[in-house]
Amino acid sequence: MTALRPRPAGPVATVAAVLVLLAGCSSDAGEADLPGSSADPSSPSSPTSTATAEPDEPTEEPTEQQTAEPEPAHPVSMAALAQADLTGGGLRLGAVRERTSAYTSYDVTFASTTMGRGTEPLRISGVLNVPTGRGPRSGQGWPAVVLAHGYIDPAYYVRGQGMTRERGFLAQRGYVALHVDYRNHAESTDDPRIEQAVRLGYAADTIAALHALRDSRDVRVDPERIALFGRSMGGGVMMKALAAEPGLFAAGVGWASVSSLEAENFAQFQRPDAPLAELEAEFRGRHGLPADDPEFWRGVSPRPLFGEITEPVLMVHGRFDDTCPPPWARATQRAMTQAGVDATLEWYDDGHAFGPAFIAAMDRTVRFLDARMPA
Repeated sequence: MTALRPRPAGPVATVAAVLVLLAGCSSDAGEADLPGSSADPSSPSSPTSTATAEPDEPTEEPTEQQTAEPEPAHPVSMAALAQADLTGGGLRLGAVRERTSAYTSYDVTFASTTMGRGTEPLRISGVLNVPTGRGPRSGQGWPAVVLAHGYIDPAYYVRGQGMTRERGFLAQRGYVALHVDYRNHAESTDDPRIEQAVRLGYAADTIAALHALRDSRDVRVDPERIALFGRSMGGGVMMKALAAEPGLFAAGVGWASVSSLEAENFAQFQRPDAPLAELEAEFRGRHGLPADDPEFWRGVSPRPLFGEITEPVLMVHGRFDDTCPPPWARATQRAMTQAGVDATLEWYDDGHAFGPAFIAAMDRTVRFLDARMPA
């Protein structure tokens, strides 16, 4: 895991009260053939070289500033997530949900962590689609995709909800697809610290899902060909996981994604009928509104750490999305390319849920995955 510079510490915080307001959904609407277009990438900056002393030169005594311990990361931050030793495994297949000519769908569970090794493991539920057949001729196992769903109120969420269409489509195209329910959802264990770092915990669960697939003896998956695909809120989860664990996944996909800056998500999804005084009373005691503590809000956002991402990323967005504004997608793709990420943005004449353009967008997504994870 790449070490990151810790961000300045703010007050001990919680992002859950804000982040549960983020809306993300998936529709089972029909199909169309509307190709998208790529945004213009920017060139990454050139690396700089560092001079080193000759071996026989006397070295200076380290100063107090040089020997000082680095400032610890804020406990609720992307830096803390990146520094945590995130683990996972123990994939267990449960009941068969569905059996078709193309794939078999199972209820599954696997282990995740709160913020790393040494913390009590959480049991995460999900749904796994495994293609029919013996797998690729290479003998390396199936390519796989971890699915990060959009926001659905955990009080009403049921196992596997939110990306049913995507899961089936991928399995029909020869991909093992693991839908992650996240902690505090469906049959997953409730995280007692959910009020401290809910969205960061979701990213940890997708990372745990990759480890669970790699370690599984029941499902033959190529450990080097596992991608992460998130929609709406899950697009933000995808970006955070890639920034926290660069090089772990083979590629990232974000559909109709939320902003890569959490302050923008707050402004978009906070309760529109809540008076300012009520919002201030609710959030100021925890971490403050974005205007009160901008460093904290940047610290829980993936955009400042885009330079850590090593995987190629495909962003897919609808031109008529009225939930996650199209300018967010443009800004995210631009920031990624400026940070040196191989990021592509595809547009479709559709809304947030991807109804008419679903088939065309999924075809484009599979082509991207096939190119980034060849057999």
